[in-house]
Amino acid sequence: MKSMTGYGKGEAANETRKVTIEIKAVNNRFLDINTRFPKSLSYVEDGVKKQIQEVVKRGTLDVYYTYEVTGETDKVVAADLYLAEQYLSAMKQVRDGLGTADDITTMAVIRMPDVLTVTAAEEDRDEIKELFETAAKAAASALDEMRKVEGISAKADLSRLVGNITSHLNAVSVRAPLVVIDYRDKLNKRIAELLDQPAVDEARIATEVAVFADKCDINEEVSRLTSHISQFNTALESDEPQGRRLDFLSQEMNREINTMGSKANDLELTKFVIEMKNELEKIKEQIRNVE
Repeated sequence: MKSMTGYGKGEAANETRKVTIEIKAVNNRFLDINTRFPKSLSYVEDGVKKQIQEVVKRGTLDVYYTYEVTGETDKVVAADLYLAEQYLSAMKQVRDGLGTADDITTMAVIRMPDVLTVTAAEEDRDEIKELFETAAKAAASALDEMRKVEGISAKADLSRLVGNITSHLNAVSVRAPLVVIDYRDKLNKRIAELLDQPAVDEARIATEVAVFADKCDINEEVSRLTSHISQFNTALESDEPQGRRLDFLSQEMNREINTMGSKANDLELTKFVIEMKNELEKIKEQIRNVE
């Protein structure tokens, strides 16, 4: 079991370049990877995301990077002469139209947007892409280790909480049959008091008790809740992401507990139901952080 929150950092470098990738992860029902690569590095994005997706299955991930050139490279500087001519022509029109000083220089022209471009050779792109992917893989691995540590704590907490529900459910199973017996005894006593005689119609009593027993029968709910708890515990032991399954099971558990509460015509049973609902709310809160 893993948490969905965490932080990971990875680095990769060669003789001329160094790449650092940092990943911060928070909760999300799905996987959402946010990268902030400029257009000049857009070709590394898919590879970085792929490295992360191999490790992380759920959560919102913000990916940050640092790219440093530490040595000589074979980048190429190119000039767009046509665009430079257009800038120069426009600058001369402004000069002539406003009657300003003739201070147009080559430096002024090449400083205009996109007149000069810096590009890397194709083999450099492959090299840079590999560095980014290596750093992303290392960052994802570091993030995963942190998520595993937090997952151990989450698993222990969930095991404790579902264990509490099991204890309350066992108490419900013991108390439920006694509710009908108590109702029959109270009904006998009440009728005897009203009729002011010890003898009552046993057949009538049996019918009333049978109707009451049918209305407050929670055997099916107990059985289904027991099954859900068993599946929940099995999911806790899985090495695969189980967050969505645990979320579904918690909803099913909530449904059975609510039905028990609506049928529980007994103060003691109601107390057990309330305790189970309290523990389940804590479980649902914890599950929000489970991958």
